[in-house]
Amino acid sequence: MKIIVDNKIPYIQEKLHLLADEVVALNGAAISAADVRDADALIVRTRTRCDESLLKDSKVQFVATATIGFDHIDADYLKRAGIAWTSCPGCNAASVAQYVESSLLLLQQERGVSLPQSTIGIVGCGHVGSKVKTVAERLGMRILICDPLLGNPDFVPLSVIEQDADIITFHVPLTREGNYATWHMADESFFHRLHKTPYIINTSRGEVVDNTALLTALLQGKVRDTVIDVWEGEPHLNEELLRCVFIGTPHIAGYSADGKANADNMVIDALCQHFGLPHPGKVQPPKLPAGFQYTGNPLELYHPMRDSEALKANPTKFEDLRNHYPLRREYFDV
Repeated sequence: MKIIVDNKIPYIQEKLHLLADEVVALNGAAISAADVRDADALIVRTRTRCDESLLKDSKVQFVATATIGFDHIDADYLKRAGIAWTSCPGCNAASVAQYVESSLLLLQQERGVSLPQSTIGIVGCGHVGSKVKTVAERLGMRILICDPLLGNPDFVPLSVIEQDADIITFHVPLTREGNYATWHMADESFFHRLHKTPYIINTSRGEVVDNTALLTALLQGKVRDTVIDVWEGEPHLNEELLRCVFIGTPHIAGYSADGKANADNMVIDALCQHFGLPHPGKVQPPKLPAGFQYTGNPLELYHPMRDSEALKANPTKFEDLRNHYPLRREYFDV
């Protein structure tokens, strides 16, 4: 059995070597049809487009992406080709919620936002949005939720969030078709409809927010400030927008060690089930350094301004900052 794996997926290779005769780790963005031709399984992240051009005439019968999102997976082609595939829904939801919580605390600390007196609009209430809701409840915020696909009578249409929210945070998948397509959900008309001057947070997919329209809205004062982790055209991004944002990070909101280990374990579970393999045991994230001090302030566990300062100083190193991300935990092991 041969497995091709993105070499930037951490912690997983040791377990894969217990399952396969051959494990080849490659740069995800550079994985080619020649690389996968004789492979049985392919394990990727968002930088590998899994479609006919990559997989036609290959031996691949199973594809796993160690990510929540799967817009890089051509599900229609894989179905036609008889290739099973899986993603990792919810694997890093708590990590993204940690990122949002830290960002909210910094808005309070550095921008003077009174969180208990603020209304947060959560767009999308799936794995991530539901955890962000828990964060907002803990911070004492008034909460509005928009997610028409869930049909919850307590949820509101986007128009209510546009009118009432002081902070708007997006947690939707990227879709381009259907009644609730999310591509450019926040476009020029969205920013014109805003009643208040809110803060915008996007940790979903870059194309959910029209980056050109967002920059214009910032410059025109329609948006007070913004926290952006995902960008249109990644890894290339609008550097003028980056200079304007409060926090700008290189698509790492879900990059806690805990979230990565969760994804690894979901991939391994699915791989073993598909091929009928004995399970090699769970991946465990590494512990924080022995000298780490934690007094209970969430910003001690994760301070997104460090990631923002690194990206603003080196915007062309977007991928390098992602691929060499330092250890981050969601909680402190005593």
